[in-house]
Amino acid sequence: MPTDYKVIERKPLTLAERTYLPQIIGGLRLTFSNIFKKPVTVEYPEQRPPLPPGYRGVPTLVKDPDGREKCVSCQLCEFVCPPKAIRITPGEIPADAATAHVEKAPQEFEIDMLRCIYCGLCQEVCPEEAIWLQNVYSVSGFTRAEFVNNKQKLYEMGGTLPDKHFKWEKKRQAAEHGNAH
Repeated sequence: MPTDYKVIERKPLTLAERTYLPQIIGGLRLTFSNIFKKPVTVEYPEQRPPLPPGYRGVPTLVKDPDGREKCVSCQLCEFVCPPKAIRITPGEIPADAATAHVEKAPQEFEIDMLRCIYCGLCQEVCPEEAIWLQNVYSVSGFTRAEFVNNKQKLYEMGGTLPDKHFKWEKKRQAAEHGNAH
């Protein structure tokens, strides 16, 4: 049997260490140094912590300032989504509609928030700027079905955002000018 181990002698505790006085004094010093500082506790949900710039929250659908759907069912967001949380069913737009110059619109649009990883790729890839990441971080529900946001709920959460490009207006004006010549 090998005897290559080394025995280390423990030094005996001092009187102060046996009475735990250094630890008690250290704890009291920490307590009194923090007792007069401003508390860092946030009374959630009445108070919300500030979100950092560039925060990626819940993806939603937005409408243009005229209340039109910006989504044209290109399905790029569905294809780029890593966890496959987005499902789009494209639908046709009637020929007599005001937005008939747009090829298609979503018949159904669902985002499964239990699968979403908040990566923001859907917003980045959207050519119409129809998907927007909101500053919402507390999503709750009682059933799995409550976490699947359908088209109506996505528009309610997203609302209307100003469109700095006025892309649809330009398309309509170009279509009108093209037909006038």
